[in-house]
Amino acid sequence: MRLYEALGLILFLSLVNINHAWRNFYRGRGVGGNLGYPPRGVKLQGRISNDHVSTEWFTQKLDHFQPNDLRAWKQRYYVNDEFYDAQKGGPVFLMIGGEGEATIKWMTQGTWIDYAKKFGALCFQLEHRYYGKSHPTKDLSTKNLQYLTSQQALADLAYFISSMNEQYKLPSNVKWIAFGGSYPGSLAAWLRNKYPHLVHGAMSASGPLLAEIDFFDYFRVVDEALATYSDDCVSAVKQGTQQVGILLLHMVGQRNINQKFNLCDPIEKSIDNHNDIANFFEVLAGNFAGVVQYNKDNRQGSNNITIDTLCDIMTNQDLGPPVPRLAEVNSLILNATNQTCLDYKYDKMIASLRNISWDSETAEGGRQWTYQTCIEFGFFQSSTYKPQVFGDSFPADFFIQQCVDIFGMKYNASFLEDAVERTNILYGALNIDVSNVVFVHGSIDPWHALGITKTVNQNAPAIYIEGTAHCANMYPERGDDLPALKAARVQVANLIDSWLRL
Repeated sequence: MRLYEALGLILFLSLVNINHAWRNFYRGRGVGGNLGYPPRGVKLQGRISNDHVSTEWFTQKLDHFQPNDLRAWKQRYYVNDEFYDAQKGGPVFLMIGGEGEATIKWMTQGTWIDYAKKFGALCFQLEHRYYGKSHPTKDLSTKNLQYLTSQQALADLAYFISSMNEQYKLPSNVKWIAFGGSYPGSLAAWLRNKYPHLVHGAMSASGPLLAEIDFFDYFRVVDEALATYSDDCVSAVKQGTQQVGILLLHMVGQRNINQKFNLCDPIEKSIDNHNDIANFFEVLAGNFAGVVQYNKDNRQGSNNITIDTLCDIMTNQDLGPPVPRLAEVNSLILNATNQTCLDYKYDKMIASLRNISWDSETAEGGRQWTYQTCIEFGFFQSSTYKPQVFGDSFPADFFIQQCVDIFGMKYNASFLEDAVERTNILYGALNIDVSNVVFVHGSIDPWHALGITKTVNQNAPAIYIEGTAHCANMYPERGDDLPALKAARVQVANLIDSWLRL
């Protein structure tokens, strides 16, 4: 083999290994974004087709806050005019894109489409800058990512709304209603707060409004969710995690872990690497967190793995002690997400997240969302919550180190403290002063810990749905939805009706 061929093979193999480092669930974010796609095969009343849906491109400013910067780019959006009568007029509904690719599927399905039919709305969905096909810059270098902020995204929405008013010759008193789930849920509330002359109301589902570096409450909610099954489930997870820590102290135990958890690389070579071990425990915890966050939702690709599924395993003594049960849960998640082995290597993960190409695996949103957490939000789901069911191996400092290792020394703890404080000052955090906004959260969803779950301002009520998970009210209805979820959808519809009458 010639030298250049050998080097090419080595490079190819290294890239393959790097790609294995990317995970299906990372920092509370699923691949594709936190809001999933509507499910396939759902029977809809008065089946809606794509005949009235079009994909369009909007010329957007690169930097809204530098008047002398005239650079522009093309931002993708979707339109559905099936329910809108231009002669009679009506409201305009805007679904806000977030930390994943926008999809045309949301233009014909979902609760907001049911509302659009009811109120005769013209529907738009605007993809978030730097996600999906909306590429403002030639690559994802840290220098170019400076234009990826929530403030720029809100300005995108404002300019888009203003331009659509002109393009569609909408009346001056047209009422826009914004819809968003997860991070776009936050954007929906902030949009109404920052641009009330353009947006008349907003539905904010599962939106975290409080920026926080150490989001230890995330695993508190995961713990509580597992406890709804039984305390025995929580106890087994805690014991299993502790026993894994003991096994890591000995060579025989380390090799046992390699086999049981189907590791991509032998862990005995990483015992002295704190970041590898932290990553391993964080992945194990993520196996439970990902299921809890989306428990019994109605997304496309939902694989029917629920809290009950995991706890049935963790309380099944026929499988042996807690460690083999943890391993069984891990195998279940690996199979469900088409992973051949568990890759815990920190350097591989960092290498994949450093890739600045739009063609990279992490360009689906992993690098971008990591950047946003490092420069605006924090949201680091740490192991510092007590009692520490998932161990104490991945504190907030572990995630701050990732910011430094991926984006540079500038993005350290001091930088992040200032950034999070700035975000909370800009938007008001949980003290946001806004009207015509409804905040919807589910008790099972860990993100509700950073949101408004109790009504303080009657003009911006909260709906807290017991027993539901992330963005549950946004997905199409199904027969076995909880009565509280059905009631929440009706309550949101009534609120929209009242806003449109104002």
